[in-house]
Amino acid sequence: MRLLAIGAAVLSLASTALCAEKGNLTKPLTSRLILPSTFKPPQNFKNVNLVHIINLEKSYPKEQINVVVENIASTPQDEYYIPFTSQQMATIGGLEVKDKKNSDGGLFEVGAVEFDPESDTQFYRVRLAQPLAPKAQITLGISYSYLSALHPLPKHIAQQDSQFLVYEFSAYCPSAYVTTKQKTEVKFPSGNVPEYTIVAGGEVESPVKAGSKFTYGSFSEVPAGAVEPVKVRYEFTKPLIHISQLERDIEVSHWGGNLAFEERYTLHNHAANLTNQFNRVQWASQQYYNPPSTAIKELKFPLRVGSLDPYFTDVIGNVSTSRFRSNKREANLEIKPRYPIFGGWNYPFRVGWNADLKKFLRKLKTGDGYVLNVPFLEGPKQSEGMVYEHIELRVILPEGAVNVKYSTTVPLVSEEISLHRTFMDTTGRTALTLKAINIVDDFRDRELIVTYDYPLLAGLRKPLVIFITFFSLFAAAWGIGSLDVGIKGKK
Repeated sequence: MRLLAIGAAVLSLASTALCAEKGNLTKPLTSRLILPSTFKPPQNFKNVNLVHIINLEKSYPKEQINVVVENIASTPQDEYYIPFTSQQMATIGGLEVKDKKNSDGGLFEVGAVEFDPESDTQFYRVRLAQPLAPKAQITLGISYSYLSALHPLPKHIAQQDSQFLVYEFSAYCPSAYVTTKQKTEVKFPSGNVPEYTIVAGGEVESPVKAGSKFTYGSFSEVPAGAVEPVKVRYEFTKPLIHISQLERDIEVSHWGGNLAFEERYTLHNHAANLTNQFNRVQWASQQYYNPPSTAIKELKFPLRVGSLDPYFTDVIGNVSTSRFRSNKREANLEIKPRYPIFGGWNYPFRVGWNADLKKFLRKLKTGDGYVLNVPFLEGPKQSEGMVYEHIELRVILPEGAVNVKYSTTVPLVSEEISLHRTFMDTTGRTALTLKAINIVDDFRDRELIVTYDYPLLAGLRKPLVIFITFFSLFAAAWGIGSLDVGIKGKK
Protein backbone atom coordinates (compact mmCIF):
# COMPACT_ATOMS: atom_id res chain seq x y z
CA MET A 1 0.00 0.00 0.00
CA ARG A 2 1.31 3.43 -0.97
CA LEU A 3 1.95 5.37 2.18
CA LEU A 4 1.35 2.98 5.02
CA ALA A 5 4.59 4.11 6.57
CA ILE A 6 2.88 7.43 7.34
CA GLY A 7 1.30 5.67 10.28
CA ALA A 8 4.51 5.55 12.24
CA ALA A 9 3.71 5.27 15.90
CA VAL A 10 4.89 8.02 18.21
CA LEU A 11 6.04 7.72 21.79
CA SER A 12 5.99 10.08 24.73
CA LEU A 13 9.22 11.62 26.01
CA ALA A 14 7.99 11.57 29.58
CA SER A 15 10.70 9.11 30.60
CA THR A 16 13.40 10.49 28.31
CA ALA A 17 15.72 11.68 31.06
CA LEU A 18 15.63 8.35 32.85
CA CYS A 19 16.16 6.36 29.66
CA ALA A 20 18.99 8.63 28.58
CA GLU A 21 20.77 8.14 31.87
CA LYS A 22 20.60 4.40 31.29
CA GLY A 23 21.74 4.82 27.69
CA ASN A 24 18.71 2.93 26.39
CA LEU A 25 16.47 5.23 24.39
CA THR A 26 13.46 3.76 22.65
CA LYS A 27 12.92 4.40 18.96
CA PRO A 28 9.58 5.34 17.41
CA LEU A 29 7.88 2.18 16.26
CA THR A 30 6.19 1.72 12.92
CA SER A 31 2.89 -0.14 13.26
CA ARG A 32 1.64 -1.98 10.21
CA LEU A 33 -1.25 -4.41 10.42
CA ILE A 34 -2.25 -6.65 7.50
CA LEU A 35 -5.82 -7.95 7.64
CA PRO A 36 -8.11 -9.92 5.28
CA SER A 37 -9.70 -8.03 2.36
CA THR A 38 -13.14 -8.60 3.92
CA PHE A 39 -12.14 -6.73 7.08
CA LYS A 40 -14.62 -4.41 8.74
CA PRO A 41 -13.97 -2.79 12.11
CA PRO A 42 -15.85 -4.74 14.78
CA GLN A 43 -18.61 -2.66 16.37
CA ASN A 44 -17.17 -2.80 19.86
CA PHE A 45 -17.45 0.93 20.50
CA LYS A 46 -19.99 3.71 20.33
CA ASN A 47 -19.26 7.43 20.02
CA VAL A 48 -21.37 8.99 22.77
CA ASN A 49 -20.48 12.59 21.95
CA LEU A 50 -18.18 13.89 19.21
CA VAL A 51 -16.91 17.38 18.39
CA HIS A 52 -15.07 17.77 15.08
CA ILE A 53 -13.01 20.98 14.80
CA ILE A 54 -11.59 22.04 11.41
CA ASN A 55 -9.10 24.90 11.58
CA LEU A 56 -8.53 26.74 8.28
CA GLU A 57 -6.64 29.70 9.76
CA LYS A 58 -3.33 28.47 8.32
CA SER A 59 -2.19 27.40 4.86
CA TYR A 60 -3.14 23.81 5.63
CA PRO A 61 -6.28 22.33 7.24
CA LYS A 62 -5.77 21.05 10.76
CA GLU A 63 -8.47 18.83 12.25
CA GLN A 64 -9.17 17.89 15.84
CA ILE A 65 -11.67 15.25 16.96
CA ASN A 66 -12.69 15.12 20.62
CA VAL A 67 -14.87 12.07 21.15
CA VAL A 68 -16.27 10.27 24.18
CA VAL A 69 -15.99 6.56 23.36
CA GLU A 70 -17.91 3.82 25.17
CA ASN A 71 -17.16 0.11 25.05
CA ILE A 72 -20.44 -1.63 24.12
CA ALA A 73 -18.86 -5.09 23.86
CA SER A 74 -19.01 -7.71 26.59
CA THR A 75 -15.22 -7.93 26.92
CA PRO A 76 -12.44 -5.32 27.36
CA GLN A 77 -11.35 -3.70 24.07
CA ASP A 78 -8.19 -1.80 23.12
CA GLU A 79 -8.38 -1.33 19.30
CA TYR A 80 -10.18 1.74 17.93
CA TYR A 81 -10.31 2.34 14.14
CA ILE A 82 -10.40 5.69 12.30
CA PRO A 83 -11.50 5.70 8.61
CA PHE A 84 -9.97 7.82 5.85
CA THR A 85 -10.29 7.87 2.08
CA SER A 86 -7.38 6.73 -0.08
CA GLN A 87 -6.67 10.32 -1.09
CA GLN A 88 -6.62 11.43 2.53
CA MET A 89 -4.27 8.58 3.42
CA ALA A 90 -1.77 9.90 0.88
CA THR A 91 -1.78 13.44 2.29
CA ILE A 92 -2.47 13.02 6.01
CA GLY A 93 0.31 13.92 8.38
CA GLY A 94 1.04 14.04 12.08
CA LEU A 95 -1.82 11.80 13.24
CA GLU A 96 -1.74 11.64 17.03
CA VAL A 97 -4.18 10.20 19.56
CA LYS A 98 -4.19 10.69 23.30
CA ASP A 99 -6.44 10.52 26.34
CA LYS A 100 -7.87 14.03 26.76
CA LYS A 101 -8.35 13.54 30.50
CA ASN A 102 -4.84 12.21 31.12
CA SER A 103 -2.33 14.78 29.94
CA ASP A 104 0.59 12.79 31.36
CA GLY A 105 -0.41 9.55 29.68
CA GLY A 106 1.49 10.21 26.47
CA LEU A 107 0.41 9.27 22.97
CA PHE A 108 -1.27 6.05 21.95
CA GLU A 109 0.25 3.72 19.39
CA VAL A 110 -1.17 4.51 15.95
CA GLY A 111 -0.66 2.59 12.72
CA ALA A 112 -2.13 2.27 9.24
CA VAL A 113 -4.06 -0.88 8.36
CA GLU A 114 -3.50 -2.74 5.10
CA PHE A 115 -6.46 -4.89 4.11
CA ASP A 116 -7.68 -4.02 0.58
CA PRO A 117 -5.62 -1.73 -1.67
CA GLU A 118 -8.57 -1.30 -4.04
CA SER A 119 -10.95 -0.02 -1.37
CA ASP A 120 -11.51 3.74 -1.15
CA THR A 121 -11.84 3.51 2.63
CA GLN A 122 -8.72 2.79 4.63
CA PHE A 123 -8.17 2.75 8.37
CA TYR A 124 -5.79 3.76 11.10
CA ARG A 125 -5.74 1.55 14.15
CA VAL A 126 -5.38 3.13 17.60
CA ARG A 127 -4.07 0.89 20.35
CA LEU A 128 -5.29 2.11 23.73
CA ALA A 129 -2.77 2.08 26.56
CA GLN A 130 -5.11 -0.11 28.64
CA PRO A 131 -8.08 -2.20 27.45
CA LEU A 132 -11.36 -0.38 28.04
CA ALA A 133 -13.72 -2.34 30.26
CA PRO A 134 -17.34 -3.03 29.15
CA LYS A 135 -19.61 0.05 29.52
CA ALA A 136 -16.57 2.16 30.45
CA GLN A 137 -15.81 5.42 28.61
CA ILE A 138 -12.69 7.25 27.49
CA THR A 139 -12.30 10.68 25.89
CA LEU A 140 -9.99 10.54 22.87
CA GLY A 141 -8.24 13.55 21.39
CA ILE A 142 -7.42 12.85 17.73
CA SER A 143 -5.43 15.42 15.75
CA TYR A 144 -4.01 15.45 12.23
CA SER A 145 -3.39 17.71 9.24
CA TYR A 146 -3.63 17.43 5.46
CA LEU A 147 -1.09 18.52 2.87
CA SER A 148 -2.09 19.89 -0.56
CA ALA A 149 -5.77 19.85 0.44
CA LEU A 150 -6.50 23.54 -0.23
CA HIS A 151 -7.04 24.81 -3.77
CA PRO A 152 -7.28 28.45 -4.93
CA LEU A 153 -10.39 29.44 -6.85
CA PRO A 154 -9.91 31.13 -9.23
CA LYS A 155 -6.55 29.54 -9.97
CA HIS A 156 -5.17 32.77 -11.46
CA ILE A 157 -5.46 36.25 -9.94
CA ALA A 158 -3.96 39.68 -10.53
CA GLN A 159 -0.96 40.77 -8.51
CA GLN A 160 -3.01 42.87 -6.07
CA ASP A 161 -6.18 40.70 -5.93
CA SER A 162 -7.45 38.76 -2.95
CA GLN A 163 -7.15 35.00 -2.94
CA PHE A 164 -9.94 32.54 -2.17
CA LEU A 165 -9.39 28.90 -1.21
CA VAL A 166 -11.68 25.88 -1.45
CA TYR A 167 -11.84 23.05 1.07
CA GLU A 168 -14.09 20.00 0.99
CA PHE A 169 -15.03 17.87 4.00
CA SER A 170 -17.99 16.06 5.58
CA ALA A 171 -20.41 17.67 8.01
CA TYR A 172 -20.68 14.20 9.58
CA CYS A 173 -17.32 13.30 11.00
CA PRO A 174 -16.39 10.01 9.27
CA SER A 175 -16.35 7.25 11.85
CA ALA A 176 -16.27 3.46 11.91
CA TYR A 177 -18.83 3.49 14.72
CA VAL A 178 -22.31 4.78 15.43
CA THR A 179 -22.27 8.32 16.83
CA THR A 180 -25.03 9.33 19.22
CA LYS A 181 -24.40 13.07 19.03
CA GLN A 182 -21.93 15.18 17.08
CA LYS A 183 -21.20 18.56 15.54
CA THR A 184 -18.54 20.02 13.25
CA GLU A 185 -16.97 23.44 13.86
CA VAL A 186 -15.07 25.24 11.10
CA LYS A 187 -12.74 28.11 11.98
CA PHE A 188 -11.93 30.51 9.10
CA PRO A 189 -9.19 33.17 9.04
CA SER A 190 -11.89 35.83 8.52
CA GLY A 191 -15.63 36.19 8.11
CA ASN A 192 -15.34 36.55 4.33
CA VAL A 193 -16.80 33.19 3.23
CA PRO A 194 -18.77 33.87 0.01
CA GLU A 195 -19.66 30.25 -0.72
CA TYR A 196 -20.54 27.34 1.56
CA THR A 197 -22.80 24.28 1.57
CA ILE A 198 -26.05 24.39 3.55
CA VAL A 199 -27.06 21.20 5.37
CA ALA A 200 -30.76 20.78 6.20
CA GLY A 201 -30.44 18.02 8.82
CA GLY A 202 -29.81 18.44 12.50
CA GLU A 203 -31.58 20.51 15.13
CA VAL A 204 -31.40 23.67 12.99
CA GLU A 205 -30.31 24.44 9.46
CA SER A 206 -26.52 24.42 9.23
CA PRO A 207 -24.18 26.17 9.36
CA VAL A 208 -24.77 28.41 12.33
CA LYS A 209 -22.48 31.45 11.94
CA ALA A 210 -20.66 33.19 14.76
CA GLY A 211 -18.13 35.60 13.29
CA SER A 212 -15.45 33.56 11.54
CA LYS A 213 -16.72 30.26 12.98
CA PHE A 214 -19.32 28.06 11.30
CA THR A 215 -21.02 25.17 13.12
CA TYR A 216 -22.65 22.22 11.37
CA GLY A 217 -25.04 20.36 13.65
CA SER A 218 -25.57 19.13 16.19
CA PHE A 219 -26.60 15.83 14.58
CA SER A 220 -28.04 12.87 16.45
CA GLU A 221 -27.70 9.13 15.83
CA VAL A 222 -25.36 9.15 12.82
CA PRO A 223 -24.65 5.62 11.52
CA ALA A 224 -21.14 4.31 10.96
CA GLY A 225 -19.56 5.43 7.68
CA ALA A 226 -22.12 8.21 7.02
CA VAL A 227 -20.90 11.33 5.18
CA GLU A 228 -22.48 14.67 4.30
CA PRO A 229 -20.30 16.47 1.70
CA VAL A 230 -19.60 20.14 2.39
CA LYS A 231 -17.65 22.60 0.28
CA VAL A 232 -16.52 26.02 1.49
CA ARG A 233 -14.77 28.88 -0.31
CA TYR A 234 -13.13 31.51 1.86
CA GLU A 235 -10.67 34.41 1.65
CA PHE A 236 -7.03 33.65 2.46
CA THR A 237 -4.70 36.38 1.25
CA LYS A 238 -1.46 34.74 2.34
CA PRO A 239 1.02 32.41 0.64
CA LEU A 240 0.68 28.62 0.77
CA ILE A 241 4.24 27.65 1.68
CA HIS A 242 5.10 24.10 0.68
CA ILE A 243 8.53 22.54 1.28
CA SER A 244 8.83 19.57 -1.03
CA GLN A 245 12.28 18.64 0.34
CA LEU A 246 14.17 19.63 3.47
CA GLU A 247 17.66 18.29 4.10
CA ARG A 248 18.83 19.15 7.62
CA ASP A 249 22.37 18.37 8.80
CA ILE A 250 23.52 18.57 12.41
CA GLU A 251 27.28 18.04 12.81
CA VAL A 252 28.80 17.40 16.23
CA SER A 253 32.41 18.35 16.92
CA HIS A 254 33.78 17.38 20.35
CA TRP A 255 37.22 18.84 19.74
CA GLY A 256 35.88 22.14 18.45
CA GLY A 257 33.06 22.30 20.99
CA ASN A 258 30.78 23.26 18.12
CA LEU A 259 27.42 22.17 16.77
CA ALA A 260 26.95 23.09 13.10
CA PHE A 261 23.49 23.29 11.53
CA GLU A 262 22.72 23.46 7.82
CA GLU A 263 19.31 23.27 6.15
CA ARG A 264 18.66 22.96 2.41
CA TYR A 265 15.14 23.85 1.25
CA THR A 266 13.21 23.28 -1.94
CA LEU A 267 10.39 25.77 -1.45
CA HIS A 268 7.20 26.24 -3.48
CA ASN A 269 4.29 28.65 -3.18
CA HIS A 270 1.03 26.82 -3.93
CA ALA A 271 -1.02 30.01 -3.93
CA ALA A 272 -2.98 31.24 -6.96
CA ASN A 273 -0.79 32.02 -9.98
CA LEU A 274 -0.54 35.48 -11.51
CA THR A 275 -2.71 36.25 -14.53
CA ASN A 276 -0.03 38.61 -15.93
CA GLN A 277 3.71 38.98 -15.63
CA PHE A 278 5.14 40.25 -12.36
CA ASN A 279 5.14 44.06 -12.20
CA ARG A 280 8.04 45.19 -10.03
CA VAL A 281 7.09 48.88 -10.18
CA GLN A 282 3.61 48.09 -8.89
CA TRP A 283 5.09 45.84 -6.23
CA ALA A 284 7.53 48.50 -5.02
CA SER A 285 4.82 51.18 -4.87
CA GLN A 286 2.53 48.94 -2.79
CA GLN A 287 5.15 48.00 -0.21
CA TYR A 288 4.86 51.40 1.44
CA TYR A 289 1.36 50.40 2.61
CA ASN A 290 2.36 46.77 3.18
CA PRO A 291 -0.92 45.24 1.97
CA PRO A 292 -1.70 41.51 2.37
CA SER A 293 -0.18 39.47 -0.43
CA THR A 294 0.01 35.85 -1.59
CA ALA A 295 3.74 36.35 -2.24
CA ILE A 296 6.42 35.16 0.19
CA LYS A 297 8.28 38.32 1.19
CA GLU A 298 10.49 37.03 3.98
CA LEU A 299 11.11 34.05 6.23
CA LYS A 300 11.80 34.25 9.95
CA PHE A 301 13.92 31.64 11.76
CA PRO A 302 13.69 31.78 15.58
CA LEU A 303 16.89 29.97 16.56
CA ARG A 304 18.11 28.77 19.94
CA VAL A 305 19.73 31.37 22.16
CA GLY A 306 23.47 31.45 21.56
CA SER A 307 23.34 30.66 17.84
CA LEU A 308 25.96 32.49 15.80
CA ASP A 309 27.62 32.84 12.39
CA PRO A 310 24.48 32.44 10.23
CA TYR A 311 24.64 32.35 6.44
CA PHE A 312 22.04 32.37 3.67
CA THR A 313 22.74 31.27 0.07
CA ASP A 314 20.74 30.23 -2.99
CA VAL A 315 21.67 28.77 -6.38
CA ILE A 316 23.33 32.04 -7.41
CA GLY A 317 25.40 32.48 -4.28
CA ASN A 318 25.39 34.45 -1.04
CA VAL A 319 22.27 36.52 -0.37
CA SER A 320 22.89 39.71 1.58
CA THR A 321 19.24 40.57 2.28
CA SER A 322 19.18 39.00 5.71
CA ARG A 323 19.29 40.18 9.30
CA PHE A 324 20.43 38.37 12.42
CA ARG A 325 19.64 39.56 15.93
CA SER A 326 21.07 37.75 18.91
CA ASN A 327 21.10 38.52 22.63
CA LYS A 328 20.67 36.72 25.94
CA ARG A 329 16.93 36.19 25.34
CA GLU A 330 16.60 35.40 21.64
CA ALA A 331 18.35 34.67 18.35
CA ASN A 332 16.33 35.56 15.24
CA LEU A 333 17.40 35.14 11.64
CA GLU A 334 15.26 37.02 9.10
CA ILE A 335 15.91 36.37 5.44
CA LYS A 336 14.45 37.89 2.27
CA PRO A 337 14.62 35.98 -1.02
CA ARG A 338 16.05 37.72 -4.06
CA TYR A 339 12.51 38.24 -5.35
CA PRO A 340 8.96 37.95 -3.96
CA ILE A 341 7.78 34.37 -4.45
CA PHE A 342 4.28 34.39 -5.95
CA GLY A 343 1.95 31.46 -6.54
CA GLY A 344 3.46 28.75 -8.72
CA TRP A 345 7.03 30.03 -8.13
CA ASN A 346 9.89 28.04 -6.58
CA TYR A 347 12.92 29.06 -4.53
CA PRO A 348 15.68 26.61 -3.50
CA PHE A 349 18.02 27.96 -0.83
CA ARG A 350 20.11 26.98 2.19
CA VAL A 351 20.76 28.46 5.61
CA GLY A 352 23.26 27.51 8.27
CA TRP A 353 24.55 28.55 11.67
CA ASN A 354 26.73 27.38 14.55
CA ALA A 355 26.06 26.87 18.25
CA ASP A 356 27.95 26.06 21.43
CA LEU A 357 27.95 22.28 21.83
CA LYS A 358 27.75 22.53 25.64
CA LYS A 359 24.16 23.78 25.40
CA PHE A 360 23.02 20.66 23.55
CA LEU A 361 25.31 17.86 24.77
CA ARG A 362 25.98 16.32 28.16
CA LYS A 363 28.10 13.41 29.30
CA LEU A 364 26.59 10.61 31.32
CA LYS A 365 27.89 10.11 34.83
CA THR A 366 29.25 6.66 34.10
CA GLY A 367 30.98 5.18 31.09
CA ASP A 368 31.67 6.88 27.77
CA GLY A 369 28.05 7.78 26.98
CA TYR A 370 26.78 11.16 25.73
CA VAL A 371 23.27 12.57 25.28
CA LEU A 372 22.56 15.05 22.48
CA ASN A 373 19.28 17.00 22.67
CA VAL A 374 18.42 19.05 19.56
CA PRO A 375 15.21 20.22 17.85
CA PHE A 376 14.09 17.78 15.17
CA LEU A 377 12.78 20.67 13.08
CA GLU A 378 13.48 24.39 13.41
CA GLY A 379 12.85 26.15 10.14
CA PRO A 380 10.86 29.33 9.49
CA LYS A 381 8.02 30.29 11.80
CA GLN A 382 5.34 31.98 9.70
CA SER A 383 1.90 33.19 10.73
CA GLU A 384 0.38 31.44 7.70
CA GLY A 385 2.10 28.15 8.57
CA MET A 386 4.02 25.83 6.26
CA VAL A 387 4.18 22.14 5.42
CA TYR A 388 7.04 19.70 4.73
CA GLU A 389 6.46 16.90 2.25
CA HIS A 390 9.81 15.14 2.76
CA ILE A 391 12.33 15.68 5.57
CA GLU A 392 15.74 14.07 5.76
CA LEU A 393 17.56 14.76 9.02
CA ARG A 394 21.17 13.70 9.35
CA VAL A 395 23.04 13.81 12.67
CA ILE A 396 26.79 13.51 12.00
CA LEU A 397 28.53 12.29 15.14
CA PRO A 398 32.28 12.21 15.82
CA GLU A 399 34.39 9.51 14.23
CA GLY A 400 34.34 6.41 16.41
CA ALA A 401 30.90 7.01 17.98
CA VAL A 402 29.13 3.71 18.58
CA ASN A 403 25.95 2.30 20.13
CA VAL A 404 23.81 5.07 18.62
CA LYS A 405 20.17 5.28 19.76
CA TYR A 406 17.53 7.96 19.45
CA SER A 407 14.08 9.04 20.63
CA THR A 408 11.57 11.52 19.19
CA THR A 409 7.82 12.05 19.02
CA VAL A 410 7.95 13.00 15.34
CA PRO A 411 6.49 10.14 13.22
CA LEU A 412 9.24 8.67 11.03
CA VAL A 413 9.24 6.46 7.96
CA SER A 414 12.85 5.24 7.96
CA GLU A 415 16.14 5.27 9.83
CA GLU A 416 19.72 4.47 8.84
CA ILE A 417 23.16 4.50 10.42
CA SER A 418 26.02 4.99 7.97
CA LEU A 419 29.49 6.54 7.66
CA HIS A 420 30.13 10.12 6.56
CA ARG A 421 33.69 10.81 5.38
CA THR A 422 35.31 14.24 5.54
CA PHE A 423 38.87 15.55 5.68
CA MET A 424 41.33 13.97 8.12
CA ASP A 425 38.97 11.05 8.77
CA THR A 426 40.20 7.45 8.75
CA THR A 427 37.12 5.21 8.84
CA GLY A 428 34.52 7.98 8.64
CA ARG A 429 32.10 9.64 11.04
CA THR A 430 28.99 7.91 12.31
CA ALA A 431 25.85 9.43 10.75
CA LEU A 432 22.25 8.85 11.87
CA THR A 433 19.74 9.57 9.08
CA LEU A 434 16.03 9.90 9.86
CA LYS A 435 13.28 10.50 7.30
CA ALA A 436 9.75 11.81 7.78
CA ILE A 437 6.95 12.76 5.39
CA ASN A 438 3.87 14.99 5.56
CA ILE A 439 4.96 17.09 8.55
CA VAL A 440 3.51 20.50 9.43
CA ASP A 441 5.15 23.33 11.34
CA ASP A 442 3.23 22.40 14.50
CA PHE A 443 6.01 19.83 14.98
CA ARG A 444 8.55 22.64 15.16
CA ASP A 445 11.00 22.40 18.06
CA ARG A 446 10.04 18.83 18.99
CA GLU A 447 13.02 17.15 20.55
CA LEU A 448 15.35 14.65 19.02
CA ILE A 449 17.45 12.92 21.67
CA VAL A 450 20.45 10.92 20.49
CA THR A 451 22.63 8.83 22.79
CA TYR A 452 25.98 7.34 21.81
CA ASP A 453 29.22 6.06 23.26
CA TYR A 454 32.44 7.91 22.45
CA PRO A 455 35.48 6.10 23.95
CA LEU A 456 38.58 8.08 24.91
CA LEU A 457 40.67 6.29 22.28
CA ALA A 458 38.21 7.33 19.58
CA GLY A 459 38.47 10.92 20.78
CA LEU A 460 42.26 10.80 20.51
CA ARG A 461 42.16 9.29 17.02
CA LYS A 462 42.06 12.53 15.06
CA PRO A 463 44.86 14.38 16.92
CA LEU A 464 46.99 11.22 16.66
CA VAL A 465 46.31 11.04 12.92
CA ILE A 466 47.22 14.72 12.53
CA PHE A 467 50.39 14.28 14.62
CA ILE A 468 51.48 11.16 12.72
CA THR A 469 50.72 12.84 9.38
CA PHE A 470 52.80 15.94 10.14
CA PHE A 471 55.58 13.85 11.72
CA SER A 472 55.69 11.69 8.60
CA LEU A 473 55.84 14.79 6.38
CA PHE A 474 58.70 16.29 8.41
CA ALA A 475 60.51 12.95 8.46
CA ALA A 476 60.06 12.58 4.71
CA ALA A 477 61.25 16.15 4.15
CA TRP A 478 64.29 15.59 6.39
CA GLY A 479 65.06 12.30 4.65
CA ILE A 480 64.83 13.83 1.20
CA GLY A 481 66.86 16.84 2.30
CA SER A 482 69.66 14.62 3.64
CA LEU A 483 70.12 12.84 0.34
CA ASP A 484 73.20 13.75 -1.60
CA VAL A 485 71.95 14.36 -5.11
CA GLY A 486 74.98 16.32 -6.31
CA ILE A 487 76.92 15.33 -9.45
CA LYS A 488 80.62 14.78 -8.86
CA GLY A 489 83.32 14.44 -11.50
CA LYS A 490 85.73 11.51 -11.80
CA LYS A 491 89.06 11.79 -10.06
